[in-house]
Amino acid sequence: MNARERILDAAASVMREHGVAHATTKQIARAAGYSEALLYKHFRDKEEILLHVLQERMPAFPGGAVPGEGTVEANLVAVAHGALRFYLHAFPMMASMVAQPHLMAAARETLTAYGAGPQHPVRMLADYLQAEQNLGRVSADSTPEAAAALLMGACFQQAFLRYFGGGPDFPESAAAGLVHGLIPALLP
Repeated sequence: MNARERILDAAASVMREHGVAHATTKQIARAAGYSEALLYKHFRDKEEILLHVLQERMPAFPGGAVPGEGTVEANLVAVAHGALRFYLHAFPMMASMVAQPHLMAAARETLTAYGAGPQHPVRMLADYLQAEQNLGRVSADSTPEAAAALLMGACFQQAFLRYFGGGPDFPESAAAGLVHGLIPALLP
C-alpha cells in the first residue's frame, strides 16, 4: 500500500474515533506511521484529507443513476441504499464539527471552495429525476427538487436514528421501503 492510501486509511480511522473537529494531522500522520511533512506532500490540509476520506473511504454515494436505464424505482433504491450507508458512516466523523459553530463555518467555507457539500447529493438526485421527467418516466406533475429533498432527508434521518441507536449497517430492504412511499408521487 502506498503512502497516500495509508494516510487515508489512518485518517478515516482517526476521524471516526475522534471526530473531524478533534482529529489532528499529527494524529493522522502518527497512525499512518509517517511524519506530518509526508502527509503534507500528499494533501494541502486536513479538509482536503477529509474530502478524500469521504470520497474514497466511505460507502459509495451513488450519483451514477443514468436516465433512461433500469427502472426509476431500482435507480432510486440504489441511491437511497448508498445514502443510508454513507450518512451512517459519516455521523461519527462529522458530529463534533457540527456541534461547534466556528468549526462548522470553517468546514462550510472549505467545502464550498472544493465544490463539495451536503447539498450536492440532493442536487444530483434532482437532476436525475428531472432528466427522467424529460423522458416521460417520471410524472410531469411531480417536482424533482422536492422528491430529491424528501428522499435524501429521509435517508439522513434514518441513518441518524440507526447511528443513535447503535444499530448495524442497513439492509437493502431499508432503502426499498423509503423509495416505495415516494414512487406513487413520481411515476406517471
